Amino acid sequence: MISKELIERINFLARKSRAEGLTAEEKDEQVMVRKQYVDAIKIRVKDTLENTRIIKDTSEAESSCCESHQGTCNHEQHKH
Repeated sequence: MISKELIERINFLARKSRAEGLTAEEKDEQVMVRKQYVDAIKIRVKDTLENTRIIKDTSEAESSCCESHQGTCNHEQHKH
């Protein structure tokens, strides 16, 4: 899970790294918190993809297309 505290710590370490540098311990922590963040993102993406379904309703697409062309639709995908 990506908590507010995790993001704040990542940002703090990034700012400190640019401004004055990090100690060896802070560098190790930075690697660890970044890995936690990336792992959490991977889990979210995986969950989203596993719960995504593609539904193709061709009748609705054809109807909308033809109506927009006022009955003069010449699209190859649904010739009348």
